[in-house]
Amino acid sequence: MKNPISVSLLELAIITQDSNAKETFQKTKEIAQLADNLGYKRFWLAEHHNMAHVASSATVVLIGYIASQTQNIRVGSGGIMLPNHSPLIVAEQFGTLEILYPGRIDLGLGRAPGTDQPTAEAIRKDFFEQAQRFPQNVSKLQDYFSIENATAKVRAFPAEGTNVPIWILGSSMDSAALAAAYGLPYAFAGHFAPRQMMQAFEFYRENFQPSDTLDKPKTMACVNIVAADTNEEAERLSTSLYQMFLNLIRNDRKGLQPPVDSLDAIMSEEERFHVNQMTACTFTGDKIQLETDLKKFINYAQIDELMITSPIFDRQAKLKSIQITKEVIDSLN
Repeated sequence: MKNPISVSLLELAIITQDSNAKETFQKTKEIAQLADNLGYKRFWLAEHHNMAHVASSATVVLIGYIASQTQNIRVGSGGIMLPNHSPLIVAEQFGTLEILYPGRIDLGLGRAPGTDQPTAEAIRKDFFEQAQRFPQNVSKLQDYFSIENATAKVRAFPAEGTNVPIWILGSSMDSAALAAAYGLPYAFAGHFAPRQMMQAFEFYRENFQPSDTLDKPKTMACVNIVAADTNEEAERLSTSLYQMFLNLIRNDRKGLQPPVDSLDAIMSEEERFHVNQMTACTFTGDKIQLETDLKKFINYAQIDELMITSPIFDRQAKLKSIQITKEVIDSLN
């Protein structure tokens, strides 16, 4: 492994079957506090809308709550879907967060709506036009954060001069090209769209243009990890993750389902093919298994940071998985 690698956590505040948003926010806080105590580097929350099982729709509000309940871990967005928002408002919000929690706020930006087409249009009538303007809006956001914006007619108070770190998030070559051209760090959504990940990282590294923000390429891969004391237990726990992706394919908006003994009776061969494609970057097993598999992946992908997401039904099993994962990364370093 080229350098010690840090590990971070992505959360969607997923509501489990027979639970609710209030319980989920409490669990999310406990997960963040554990990650903070274990020495995880970042805790990012994702923006999604019109999904009954995802409670992170008011992403900025939740980021502020989690930052207030933790001490050292960086808290941010994975990501804010910029076409849904005015760059000015995003700058004001994240500048405020940075002042409240100095040196601990990240701003990951995505181009997708984080929802279906009717909802995207309900959020913003000109969403698809704004999606085409994503590069320009990233630049505008950078301007609002900068000291140089002091002479502009439109200024983002209190964001000016806070220089909140911006990451470009993506699942395609377009995002890699933008991150490279702008000299920004690049995070790839391997946890649900891994197909172009290696190609995107290679393109990003080869085409990276140094900037005031970053002098050399910086990459992060997000993957699914389900860790347990035994491989068998981890495999069983992971069936909740596969059911989640199955429900996504079916547009069935259930909460996260309990583990099952076998997925064979639940999904067709065609569904299994699509689920397997989306979850190809999933690591499941005990500590020994994960040490082997993650070492291979990190060396092959040549990433600088690893971000994990762990959709596990049982809260204690999820907390244990997060702890085992940190032990694995520490052993690799």
